[in-house]
Order: sequence, then C-alpha cells, then structure tokens
Amino acid sequence: MYVCSCFGITEAQVKQHAEDGACTPRQIASACKAGTDCGSCVRRIQAILGRGACPRRELADQGEPVLAQIPKAA
Repeated sequence: MYVCSCFGITEAQVKQHAEDGACTPRQIASACKAGTDCGSCVRRIQAILGRGACPRRELADQGEPVLAQIPKAA
C-alpha cells in the first residue's frame, strides 16, 4: 500500500527505512523524500513509526550514542 503518493513510497519502504534507523518522519523524509511534497502522508508515517521499535531510540534510552561513530584517521 502506498503511504506517499507524491513519491510512490510504500508502507514496506517506510518500515525498511525505520529498520535501518530512521525514527522520525524527518529522518524518513531524508531517506526517501516521503512527506516532503504535499505533507498529507506525514501522519501515516508517524503512525507506522509508532508501531515499531526504533534502534536509535533504544540506544538513546540507554545513554548510548545514536549517531554512527566515525573512526579517526591514523
């Protein structure tokens, strides 16, 4: 089922981005543009994100860094 008609983004794609670490509609928008045109899908995206676990949110709740660690050049 399509979540974002403007960009042809499906619920499965939103769920995949969420599994990859996107925890907010803004992060979903960065990943696939969903919600950046007319905005009518933002509430549906919020509902989808509210149903699942968010790896970054879980790390933040544990006091862990949520951004990728970049190794320092030797």
